[in-house]
Amino acid sequence: MLTHLAVWGDPIDHSRSPDLHAAAYRVLGLDWVYGRRRVAEHEFARELEGLGPSYRGLSLTMPLKQVAHLRAFQRDRHARLTGAVNTYLLSAAGPHGFNTDVGGLVRDLRERGFTGVERARIIGAGSTATSALVALAELGAKEVEVVARRRTAVGPLQHLGGDLLGVAVTPVPFFADAYAPVPLTVAALPGGAPLSDDAAATLADAGGALYDVVYGHWPSVLGTAWQRRGGEAWDGLGMLLQQAVLQVRIFVGGAPDRPLENEDEVIAAMRAALAGDAAVGD
Repeated sequence: MLTHLAVWGDPIDHSRSPDLHAAAYRVLGLDWVYGRRRVAEHEFARELEGLGPSYRGLSLTMPLKQVAHLRAFQRDRHARLTGAVNTYLLSAAGPHGFNTDVGGLVRDLRERGFTGVERARIIGAGSTATSALVALAELGAKEVEVVARRRTAVGPLQHLGGDLLGVAVTPVPFFADAYAPVPLTVAALPGGAPLSDDAAATLADAGGALYDVVYGHWPSVLGTAWQRRGGEAWDGLGMLLQQAVLQVRIFVGGAPDRPLENEDEVIAAMRAALAGDAAVGD
């Protein structure tokens, strides 16, 4: 019986996950079938219950990460902290949920030289910002500013940072006259989110390097503002790649911290699969 995996979301045609996973399993010599399926949030429970025994796991993108967290039989630490699951390892007992977005961001930032970060700024206060906060905490951050349109939206991040991560989270307005300098800014806004050139320029003036999780709309308004000032700015393709590596580890070996056989070769093949035009992020 063939082993099946898939990525679910709505929309889903844009997803690069099938390319990444197919490249990995070719190198690993696994005859696994990785597909994609459009699944809306209200369809999730029915679709999950209808999976046959050939399914080993799922990758889950928006808008399914929160409902997947609720339906998980078990959850890893990153999933528990963020309230979001983007990976299911399926078993007879039920789905084991993981959040590989956190580890993917940590791995890519370390690859770019950020082995330790004491202060940082996050732009946005949604679910992606939650994963970014946990990632920054794992890189050593003790102070994180969160730029948000609504101060109340930062409340859950303040609770997470102060009560569970040991990080002081401070809300700051989107349209400040100036911002305190930080070495790293993580933009966690949805692709295409409206942002004026003036606001982006002010953020760029004191934002250090920019890591924008968006990659389908690159350069974003923020990326353009950073580039105009000669700053370093990266899109989220590296995070997409690294979180997929962790997913492959889970599907193959059962855990995100269990390296693959010939992992360097696997990563090289996955990186090659991302060559060409990028699509909207997972």
